[in-house]
Amino acid sequence: MVSHGDATHGKGSSTHHLSRGDASQLRSAAGHDGSEPMQQGQSNPMPSDPAQSGPVQPDSGQHDAATSADGACPLFADLAQQFPVDQPASDMIQILSPDGVRTDRDDLPVHVSDAQLVDAYEKLVMARRFDIEGTNLQRHGELGLWPPLIGQEATQVGAWLALGSADQVFPTYREQALATWMGVELSQVLATWRGTAHCPWDTVATHFSAYPVMIGSGTLHAVGYAMGIQRDKAADPSVDAAVLDFHGDGAMSEGDTNEAYVFAAAMKAPVVFCAVNNQWAISEPTSVQAPTSLYRRGLGFGIPSVQVDGNDVLAVAAVLSAALDHARSGRGPVMVETWTYRTGAHTTTDDPTRYRTAQTDEYWAGLDPIVRMQKYLRSRELIDDAWLAELDERAEQFGAQVRDAVHQPDPDPVALLDDVYADPTPDVRADQRELAEWLQGGQ
Repeated sequence: MVSHGDATHGKGSSTHHLSRGDASQLRSAAGHDGSEPMQQGQSNPMPSDPAQSGPVQPDSGQHDAATSADGACPLFADLAQQFPVDQPASDMIQILSPDGVRTDRDDLPVHVSDAQLVDAYEKLVMARRFDIEGTNLQRHGELGLWPPLIGQEATQVGAWLALGSADQVFPTYREQALATWMGVELSQVLATWRGTAHCPWDTVATHFSAYPVMIGSGTLHAVGYAMGIQRDKAADPSVDAAVLDFHGDGAMSEGDTNEAYVFAAAMKAPVVFCAVNNQWAISEPTSVQAPTSLYRRGLGFGIPSVQVDGNDVLAVAAVLSAALDHARSGRGPVMVETWTYRTGAHTTTDDPTRYRTAQTDEYWAGLDPIVRMQKYLRSRELIDDAWLAELDERAEQFGAQVRDAVHQPDPDPVALLDDVYADPTPDVRADQRELAEWLQGGQ
């Protein structure tokens, strides 16, 4: 979203954080370079699938008849032991450690200025404040529902840093903070969860599509939009855009998501799937729906795939920048699994204490994205106590703005039906007449 070294976040620039040359490295994830899987800190930003390493040799017809100690055939490796879904992958990409230590990579540069780093920290704090206010508003009866984002702020900030001016976002219902940074008004986000509006923002002007309430359904919309970009680019080569689609770990079990991956791979659609693995699909852990790391699913579709520390703003920004460049350049889709944790409830109707332990929450608290970013910025002397005190004041002011934004007049129920279709059908018009008569009778 910003030019190299530019501290502003203007939408007018289409310059991206990583060079086009960096994006070509993503192809190695599909096994095209014959490399072995990368260990953390090595020089391949996208891990190769060991099963695809090197050319396939003809079957000689002669096999070792030996079996493992438990009688299993050695041809069929226990992938759940090699790539357990409930553990971060050995090749998970991390640039900023939980202790705030930055380890840059030559193959995955992060073109972010010091001013942008400080702004990124402020966005982390404001995202969390927005979430706290949203939860409180629901508890006070001002909102019908609220899906907390606490703990997942770094993925949204990293995405903001990576996006280009023409890229389109297809969110889950949890990308509240990213929505506001892309131009959606606070009142519009809150109206959606108050139940008084149907996606009231301009999805074209903001490049931020409507919330999909049905799990995984947005993946199909994202791929369809990406295929439209391909056709636009065929007519106008200057088109330079891609799609960033967010979905959760639970969506990996949905047919819509798998069909979207099939179409994206087959059509080489310019889409990046950001699978936000927050460890829980409502009350079900990822281990219930998958035995192995989620990013490996993408490899099965022929999509370059990687796992990144979703609580590391710099790593998320670097990987998504490279992935979006890869997609824009016509090389096809990429899957990025962000390894993070849903600190709060699934929604405000959920009670996570019924299925999670305090010990698990404490462990993830030590990986908090805000804490690690603050440690790093302090070590660089980019922020100090005085600046943090001023930020606290700005956060208080922002909280008041959120609380004020929820107070808005109720819409005309009849007019709400105008947006069901681009051109209202006779049935919709009949429903509007019936509703108008009912409302008049009630008065």
